[in-house]
Parts: sequence; C-alpha cells; structure tokens
Amino acid sequence: MVSNGSSGEGRRPVIGLTTYLEQAKQGVWDVRAAFLPQQYFDSVTASGGIAVLLPPQPEPDAAAAAVLEGLDGLILTGGLDVDPSLYGAQRHPLTDPARPERDAWELALFRGAEQRRMPVLAICRGLQLVNVARGGTLHQHLPEALGTERFRVGGGVFATNEVVVDEGSRLAELVGPGGLDVHSYHHQGIDQLGAGLIATARTDDGLVQAFESDGEGYVLGVQWHPEENREDRRLFAGLVAEASVYAVTGSRSLSERGTSETKHPESGPRSLSERGTSETKRAQPGSRSLSERGTSETKRAQPGSRSLSERPSSSSGTASETKRAQPSNGVLA
Repeated sequence: MVSNGSSGEGRRPVIGLTTYLEQAKQGVWDVRAAFLPQQYFDSVTASGGIAVLLPPQPEPDAAAAAVLEGLDGLILTGGLDVDPSLYGAQRHPLTDPARPERDAWELALFRGAEQRRMPVLAICRGLQLVNVARGGTLHQHLPEALGTERFRVGGGVFATNEVVVDEGSRLAELVGPGGLDVHSYHHQGIDQLGAGLIATARTDDGLVQAFESDGEGYVLGVQWHPEENREDRRLFAGLVAEASVYAVTGSRSLSERGTSETKHPESGPRSLSERGTSETKRAQPGSRSLSERGTSETKRAQPGSRSLSERPSSSSGTASETKRAQPSNGVLA
C-alpha cells in the first residue's frame, strides 16, 4: 500500500465527499446551506488526500460526469434516510422526509465512479445508498426489525457496538479480522443485500455492518462512522492509497493491477426519474434479508459469515457503551 497517500508522480490524490443541503444558521443568517462535519475531511487530509466537498447539483448526471473527471476517489457520507421509494417501499412514519436532490446526486456520483472504476468508501447513509443502487433493500426502523435501540441512542451520542470482521476481506486487510468496536448512529440498516456486494462484517444479531464489491473495482461500505475515531483512520488511509493508484493508472485498484478490466453491471435505480420505469435487478443468491437468512443455503463461505440461525443470541437489549459526539455533528449522522 502507498502509506503517505502520494502517487508515484508525487501528486496527492483528490477525494470528493458528498454533503448535506439543509437549512442552517450562522450568526444572523438562516439559509439553506451545503455542509459536512469537519471530522470527515480532517480524516482525508490526515491520510494524505486532498478533500473536496460535493454539494447536491440541479443536473446531477451532467454535473457528476464533470466533477468525477477531477477526482481520484469518492466518499459517500452519512446523513438523513434514503428515499424508500427508490427501493420500492412505502415510507415508514419514522423515516426522514425525502431529500430527492441529494439522493439523485449521490446515485449519479456512484454510478459514474463505478463506470470509471474509481475507488469508493461509503459511510452509514452512503452504505445504504450503495445497497439501494445495487438493487438491495433497507429496514426502515431497526427497533421494529431487531427489537433494540442499540445502534442509535439519540441526542447526538454515538453508541459503541462490536462488529465481527470476516477474515480474508478487504476490510480485514485494513482493520484486521474478528471483533472491532465501532461508533454507530443509525436507525436503518440493510435488509436484502444488493447485487455484487459481499457482507464482510456483522453484529451478533446478524445485521450487515460492512460490505465490499465482489469483483472489479474498490467499493467498501461501513454502517458505522469511522470519522468519529480520530485515533484510527485506517479506512480513510485505505481509500487514499487506492485513490493514489487510480491517479496514476486511471482505473485499477491495488489488488487488480495486472488483471483484465471488465465493467461491473449496474443493477439499481439509474435516477429518480427512472424509478418504477425499469425492473430492478435483485440481489444474487446468498444476499438474503434478515428474515430469510438461515432458511436457504448462502453464497458466502468466508469465516465469520454465518447466518442468523448460526449466530449466538443477541444481548442487544442491554445498554451499549457510548461516546460523546463532537458538537458539530449533532444528530446529523
């Protein structure tokens, strides 16, 4: 790996980070504004990259094509819930109001990054959006699905949960296999895993907490918030290292140099205007929902990738250890 984030030609890789677009106050001003908690771009710059913020654009497809030409890597950040109509579901009463401009923008960015084989790190909402883009579905309120509030205690406080990382995965190469304490702030999660994605970390209740692409390109998604752990920026360093290679080669990841280039098929919604007009490709065998795992043979055979029926009983009803969030985050995870 390239440890300092610099390419072979000495250029630091440019990393794009998606942003909120919300009503915000500063001094006497109360206006709609694009913003992102500082922890995200601090993590990029500390890892050797150059951080560029990417607010939602009015013409997302054209804008994404232009913007991606200047990037070496993409981070899909956390935030409010993905519009459930994008995965064919009715809105749950506790699902956030839709942000169609952000959904359309980030879908366009992700599609463009995939086409270019640009490395992608997807965090919390970002993981959920990639799953939807690949034809997967979400649980809209985990307290109903799992019977626990362990992943979002509220009040801007990040809960600490242990995830188990699968040996042999890209994620394990960055953080090591086995148990890992992470900072959680989410009330939704993956139900059916999208096509071409492999779960590489779960909590003891079977909920997918991380995935990666099963073929070409570098797509790594985590349900937790690695930017909240300032002492451990390994996921950001991993993306910056991959982006350094992309800056030189234009496509191939560190693990793929020397292999033939093939384009991964798209399977999810192409844009907000196209939802419902084309059939969404479902997940591959083995990508089952929480209710289906354990009832059929799964595709994955990696250590630690057990079905719900094989996992120990969850102790999720107990209070989890918490970490106080930075004031800039509030409840906007």
